[in-house]
Amino acid sequence: MSHPTAPPSGAAQLRADCGRCFGLCCVVPAFAASSDFAIDKPAGSPCPNLRPDHRCGIHTELRQRGFPGCTVFDCFGAGQQVAQVTFGGRDWRDAPETLPAMAEAFAVLRPLHELLWYLTEAVALRPPADLRAELERARAETLTLTEGDPAQLRAVDVAGHRDRVNPLLSRASDAARAPGGVDRRGAHLLGVDLRRVDLRRANLRGALLIGADLRGADLGLADVTGADLRGADLRGADLRRTLFLHQTQLDAARGDTRTGLPQTLTRPAHWTALPLTPVPQPARSAAPARRGRRR
Repeated sequence: MSHPTAPPSGAAQLRADCGRCFGLCCVVPAFAASSDFAIDKPAGSPCPNLRPDHRCGIHTELRQRGFPGCTVFDCFGAGQQVAQVTFGGRDWRDAPETLPAMAEAFAVLRPLHELLWYLTEAVALRPPADLRAELERARAETLTLTEGDPAQLRAVDVAGHRDRVNPLLSRASDAARAPGGVDRRGAHLLGVDLRRVDLRRANLRGALLIGADLRGADLGLADVTGADLRGADLRGADLRRTLFLHQTQLDAARGDTRTGLPQTLTRPAHWTALPLTPVPQPARSAAPARRGRRR
């Protein structure tokens, strides 16, 4: 029987802590055999690689064993919230009848914790005072929702709450990017060569950048909320000031030692296996030459 432990405070509660969870990300979701997963697994059924101690038996070999999809999943701390707070440390292995309710709670808490992460990032951008107050209120309301019991969580309208929060996040992005760059919200940019596109302050929210060539690109103050970076080539790109960039996006992409990252994120281990080839530099737009004599 597991015993509940006190939840961490602040941003730490929005990071997955597998040691305080019951392997819920390996049990609750379903996945189908594909390039992301080597096998089929129905929802609510433990992955065959899940050990009795709730740890992954092939964690260090997930990519090699055909499970890259597992390496880019993040519960934003929802797993330990369900395990240690919502269910008070009661392990589903000891009490199998709790698993359906745990799965329901996890399905609600995971998107709520993701919203908390975005709201925390938005506040850190130091938006105007009135917008900051709205973001703080939304963050407090979201946090309160995460503290409900299983019955209260079932009643949460996650989609409705997200619809109320997203405009605030967009406003925070607009304020941080002003004056904004190109608008590519939701754009289909699969495999597109973007090396010569000025993406500074760009709006890339929800853009499909699967396999896009971003070598050497400057993504300073670009908003990549929800952008799909699977297989995107980030070698030599500058992401140090990119807005709403999450670790899972890096884990899904390709990069190297020259990729500039924020201090809060970690360079994925699989990047070191990529060849260190020269990175073509994007063409810089020059001011038109002036004719006539110099004054």
